[in-house]
Amino acid sequence: MILSVQGQGALYAFCVLLICIILVFGFRLARVGWRTLHKKLPPDPPPKGEKPAEPVYFLVERKKKRARTEYSAPKRIDFK
Repeated sequence: MILSVQGQGALYAFCVLLICIILVFGFRLARVGWRTLHKKLPPDPPPKGEKPAEPVYFLVERKKKRARTEYSAPKRIDFK
């Protein structure tokens, strides 16, 4: 493959960049793995007895009827 000098330089720069990115992320993953090797997980807490669900109360106000002793005469309704 015949590339110009600038093409070869760009290819080498891209390869070096790719290698650096792989090394950085590999180092980070290795460091995280090394930290978790020595950690001990906390023991599982003993199961607690389940509490029964507390009842839910809804406060509802009843509608009040108007106290009417007299009724007016019925009105005629005309539909048009």
